[in-house]
Amino acid sequence: MTLGMRVSGGVAVLLWVLGMAAGLTLAPPEEHMSDLVRIMFVHVPVAWAAMATFTVALVASVGWLATHRWGWDHLLDASLEVGVLLGVLLSVQGSVWGYPTWGTWWTWDPRLTSVAVMVLSFLGILALRAFVDEPEKRASWSAAASILAWGSVPFTYFCVKVMNSLHQKQTPWGAMHPDMLKALLLNTATITLLTVWMLMARYQLARTELRRELGT
Repeated sequence: MTLGMRVSGGVAVLLWVLGMAAGLTLAPPEEHMSDLVRIMFVHVPVAWAAMATFTVALVASVGWLATHRWGWDHLLDASLEVGVLLGVLLSVQGSVWGYPTWGTWWTWDPRLTSVAVMVLSFLGILALRAFVDEPEKRASWSAAASILAWGSVPFTYFCVKVMNSLHQKQTPWGAMHPDMLKALLLNTATITLLTVWMLMARYQLARTELRRELGT
């Protein structure tokens, strides 16, 4: 790992600590959910980062199919793994938030179900990559599958707006308490930086793995 990555990782962790402190102390309780709302300061940024990372997988897939340059496949490999990790965290956080709010860990709500479908779709592509030994076939098949799976991303984002859902509607930025907004923006920036760091680290690992596989 390069010095630059070590420094950026340290900065990301420091910002994460500051963001958690802001979410726990700076932001006031919410009128209806009281202190339970504080999970929002992690849940919303992780949701954004997961969907953004799966969109990176879409771009990487198109890049590979258009150019067959290995860098795109390395980026696809990285974004699939990081995106699935974030998606699992998102689902767990949703259950933790949902239990005291709805009285159940899981319900077949459109948002929860769409997130599960999204994560399982990309998890299936990771399984595909694990079972295909030939590098070019693995890259092409997983790229094509990722383009198809990406359709679950906008559906997950918009389903709450167009379908009846237990999940609360998205709060407009301007309607939030200023201290809540500050904490949310800080945590969003922090989770985004951590996500970029994980993508860079996994990209380097993917490049090393391919070189070892090809014997170069």
